[in-house]
Amino acid sequence: MRLSNPAPTRLLLLLSTVITLGSGLAFGGGAHAEAAQPSESRERSVAPMPSLAPMIRRVSPSVVSIGIQGTVREQGQRNPLLDDPFFRRFFNVPPDAGARERPFQSAGSGVVVDATQGYIITNAHVVENARDITVTLSDQRELPAKLIGSDPQTDIAVIQIKAETLSQIAFGDSDELEPGDYVAAIGNPFGLQQSVSYGIVSALGRSGMNPDGFESLIQTDASINPGNSGGALVNLRGELIGINNMILSRSGGNIGIGFAIPVNMARSVMDQLIKYGSVKRGQLGVTIAPVTPDIAQALGIASNGGALITQVAKESAAARANLQAGDVVTALNGRKVKSAAELRNAIGLLRVGDKVQIALLREGKARSVTAEIADPAAVATAAASSESGSLPEGTQHRSLEGADLADAPDNGGGVLVRNVAPNSRAASAGLRPGDVVVAANGVRVSNTAALSAAWRAAAARGGSTLVLQVRRSGDVTILVLR
Repeated sequence: MRLSNPAPTRLLLLLSTVITLGSGLAFGGGAHAEAAQPSESRERSVAPMPSLAPMIRRVSPSVVSIGIQGTVREQGQRNPLLDDPFFRRFFNVPPDAGARERPFQSAGSGVVVDATQGYIITNAHVVENARDITVTLSDQRELPAKLIGSDPQTDIAVIQIKAETLSQIAFGDSDELEPGDYVAAIGNPFGLQQSVSYGIVSALGRSGMNPDGFESLIQTDASINPGNSGGALVNLRGELIGINNMILSRSGGNIGIGFAIPVNMARSVMDQLIKYGSVKRGQLGVTIAPVTPDIAQALGIASNGGALITQVAKESAAARANLQAGDVVTALNGRKVKSAAELRNAIGLLRVGDKVQIALLREGKARSVTAEIADPAAVATAAASSESGSLPEGTQHRSLEGADLADAPDNGGGVLVRNVAPNSRAASAGLRPGDVVVAANGVRVSNTAALSAAWRAAAARGGSTLVLQVRRSGDVTILVLR
């Protein structure tokens, strides 16, 4: 059927086509027509924005601000004569002459770990020399606090407040942490209330910050600044996995290297502080060294950590448990020992009288003993650690050069060190006249030929280390010759 006037019809079709094309340009065409829906429909179709906010809202009320007032005794300017020992003795000058007391104020953070009893865990250095302690909660309530106990060697302290409707944090397991795990640090840096930073676990088992302390610190790049000390390091579940305690910085501000005390260590110390008011550490009575790959090769064991006992003190818990120099401790109470530092920390958290099951390797064979941790006052001081020597050459270890060796008399056999030349390799390695070598690389030696055979066997395996078990003045010690 023909239309009487086709021009208007063609115009209508053309306009319809333009509108359709325009709609496609504006809204993506018919295949994407749903994109033209109102904005609220578009918002419903978009996935939720990832955020830590829900976890932070739940955890933050358990992190508090701690204000400290106290006095510190410091040495001011004084007469140089007071530094002269003769002058001090002649005039009977007291040791603290010239010292004065100065008031101070400081701030830190803490974490509520028991809402019922009002216990808060923080750093020992936060409450050091404190006369008055004030806790400010997340709802701005200010409450006085009392010190329950402090342990400077782990930098952990516990304070207590009396308050209702407190929020406490859930404990995590710091032993499950791995480098790369996400963490958040919550505290009050520079006095700013409830600040949160975010990062990852950079490393584990850091030590050496406090030579006299017990450390196995978590390193994180989550920003930790002055005032964060004592605050919470949490995982993405909002569980407490560390207590923030220090930073490494030249300027005093964060440069991405912060440290936290693992919560498992902090919790153990906290329990003792709450129960006893202090940590009464016992002692095993051994000198230990790390099991390096060359030592593991020399002893013929797998290089998978552990701690080498280099000396056992007389009348110590270790001696009573029949631990011996040369033993490699592999586990403590069923928990694997990864390093010498880990063994030291684990023993340092035990109390006098605690019994500990020790798994070890002796001459390549697995053994187990039980030791009862002793009072440190009853344990003799362990001998100094051995010094390292040089690389091997020929069929005799170069570190034995300068030692006059002979077969020992009939008192059990071995190799007697009759003399050691001054400044020789043997002297540098720690050998002394009168020493009797009774084992090398975990193998008993009865004479000089057996000692030489032990070294040749090690060299044939590609080893460059000789681990000697030496009987010295009734004690047994370990010398590592490299």
